[in-house]
Amino acid sequence: MRFHFNLAELNEDDSRRSSTPKEELHWVPLQNHPVFTSAEGGATIATVSALTRGIKNLLAWDGASRLYYWDSNKQCLHRISTRLGEPDPTSVVAASPSKVLRADKELNFVVNKISINRNGSALLLAGSDDLCIMFLYGRSSTKDNAIICRTVSVGSQVYSSESSAIRILQVSWHPNSDSHVGILSSDSVFRLFDLFSDVMQLEQEYYLQPVEPGRSRNAASICPVDFSFGGDHLWDRFSVFVLFSDGAVYILCPVVPFGSVYKWESILEIYSDAHTFGLNSANSAAVCNSNMAISWLEETFPELAQQAADTENPSTIKAHSHALFDASLALQGPLHKVCRAGEDEALAVRGAECEGRAVSFIYNLVSKDSILVTAWSGGQLQIDALADEIQPVWVTGSAPRLRVDSHDHVRGIAMICESITAKHSIVKLDQPLHNTVWLGHPPPLLRLAIVDLALPRKTEGSSLITMFVDPLMPERIYSLHEGGVDSIVLHFLPFTSQINGKDENIKTPSVHPVLSTCQGETSLPSPLFGFTSLSDSFGYSWVVLITSTEECVVLEMKTWNLLLPIQIDQEKPVSLEEQKEKDTPDIISKELLSGPKSVLVPHASPNLHSISADSIEGRSALHQYFKLFHENYVEYAHKVYFELKHHGPQLKRIIDDQHTRLNKAQENILRVEAKQSMLNERIDRAVQRHGSLEQRLQHLRRLPGVQKKPLSRAEQEFKSELDQFAGVELDALKSSINTLKARLRRYTQSSKDSVANQRRKMPGRNNVQDTQISQLRSSLEKLSLLNSESTKKVELVESALKMRDSS
Repeated sequence: MRFHFNLAELNEDDSRRSSTPKEELHWVPLQNHPVFTSAEGGATIATVSALTRGIKNLLAWDGASRLYYWDSNKQCLHRISTRLGEPDPTSVVAASPSKVLRADKELNFVVNKISINRNGSALLLAGSDDLCIMFLYGRSSTKDNAIICRTVSVGSQVYSSESSAIRILQVSWHPNSDSHVGILSSDSVFRLFDLFSDVMQLEQEYYLQPVEPGRSRNAASICPVDFSFGGDHLWDRFSVFVLFSDGAVYILCPVVPFGSVYKWESILEIYSDAHTFGLNSANSAAVCNSNMAISWLEETFPELAQQAADTENPSTIKAHSHALFDASLALQGPLHKVCRAGEDEALAVRGAECEGRAVSFIYNLVSKDSILVTAWSGGQLQIDALADEIQPVWVTGSAPRLRVDSHDHVRGIAMICESITAKHSIVKLDQPLHNTVWLGHPPPLLRLAIVDLALPRKTEGSSLITMFVDPLMPERIYSLHEGGVDSIVLHFLPFTSQINGKDENIKTPSVHPVLSTCQGETSLPSPLFGFTSLSDSFGYSWVVLITSTEECVVLEMKTWNLLLPIQIDQEKPVSLEEQKEKDTPDIISKELLSGPKSVLVPHASPNLHSISADSIEGRSALHQYFKLFHENYVEYAHKVYFELKHHGPQLKRIIDDQHTRLNKAQENILRVEAKQSMLNERIDRAVQRHGSLEQRLQHLRRLPGVQKKPLSRAEQEFKSELDQFAGVELDALKSSINTLKARLRRYTQSSKDSVANQRRKMPGRNNVQDTQISQLRSSLEKLSLLNSESTKKVELVESALKMRDSS
């Protein structure tokens, strides 16, 4: 029996009660909740396409009993109390009416994503150029039956400024803190904010420099796309994985929010590992790197240095603010995959079967294996695993910029993180992985699979894919795209089988469609506005989806025995005779069908005929024969009579069942005969369609393009580079121009004010700012000229390709 305690309703404090009488709660299925059923549906495709340049997610779950939904039309947040698995394990019920939460300030941006922290006290409202945090507790007032929550902007000086052209690419809560949020923006900067201390002041700031100084790279390699925090495994918990649009993955390690909480056993494990494998290494570089890591651990977690004096160790420890004064973090990467014999090293980063550009990224921890999944705009998922452990890497001589208080405590960090990739980071299968411990080399990737989602091809743009990890089953990943939702299950195998070349045991991931939003082959796909995964302590799992027409869909997901393979015995096929014997019921026992037992007549004496029937010997012989006859034939006859008498009703039921089946067969025959004419018409239409397709095929074979040779490998690589230029280079240049224009406006305004003040104070002094303004203008003109030249080059290449295709 299940016992559910609705903590969502028990935790309502007295300060939240209004003067109006409390409405009675009604529990209804979640998909039938008035929040969704009363919404005005029927949104046009034009409206949907205008609102969704990216995939929205307006659903969030606190992991216990509350579901949050952002209503874009009413600009409010609905808090819905839920009960999982009631009244049956397949259903989810919700309380009606729901609580309505509103911000105490006007939101001047379109909310594309909401996300809640671990303890359910704060919720993020993120847009493409602005970000707010809504504190769900400690409201200021109640108005129109809605709870007014305190809402503040995050980093308004950086993102929401009118003169700023910086876009927010990804925002995520840190897994080890309830108050820290990581933000990746279009200016290639990763920032950490502490929302509970100061939402305006940055805590940590990392400028990503993936291009080595003095080397020219295309814009796809310097445009970040997505990031993900690492999981609870060794140094992964201090790592940030950053994805760029060319598919390259980089690592920042260590990145620790000030005041975040970690397990004592986890920190002690990596501390002991640094002493065991780093300090005892014969390589001086490994000893130096491990010494820096040990120093950083002891300053960040002072309890490690005091563990010998303490009798009891704490269960959890808090990270102190610390940074090395003479070293900045290195941008480790790009991560290369483990190459097999004869494989081209040029494809060591990008998947050979992937099309387009990278659009999203996710980190997933399954047991002790770190899985990296990259989604491409062509509809492919590239699944890799880290073949080695992550170690922290610093670049000495590059001092960070620190902000300290009056007590010399670090309150802010700013670092320029440069890439330290090298040619030896490409690892072969026959190369041992343990030789790279603490040498500062990025860990290699082990390619597990490339999954093609078979998304509908689009004439303009590319597919946008968002991925989520199932909280109950980490082997399952949900991919949310414009065509619906798919479930990808990773069937795991040991890494040693791949490294040793034993690929016969490799199990490819299985793809299961969860929901399809395409109504037909010619219709446009309908986007989804919300997705979240629910799970309870009994092992049941559900997914909740919100469509573009604000309809709610609840689906139960299978979890039991999903990873077990299906066992089919193909060695012993069952014949038809054995199947008939199994289907035939036993009406008469086999003992009766075999007949009576044979009578064993005793050996006749030679004087049997001379014995008189009235004599004692004759009566004895007659009695003996009668006894044998009774034991064998009369008892057998009684058994036969008994079974025949009692098998009559069973035979009648069998006969009735046969008559019923016969009647059903006759009805099916009549229906088939009735549909025969329609089937003949469909067959005729199919034959005509087949003939028309053959004629069309003959016409197509006469076209000159049929004889065109396929592109060579070099031409395919050149075409992929052109696709990246068309989708990334021009956008990068435009964004750079917009950023420079914004900076020029700010600088011009500040320079005018400063020049006016200087003229008032010291008239006659030379104006140095005019020279800087002229330099900025010349740089802007050069960028515009470079943009026009790039556009002309792209047009020339496209015209050349068209001429080649026509020839």
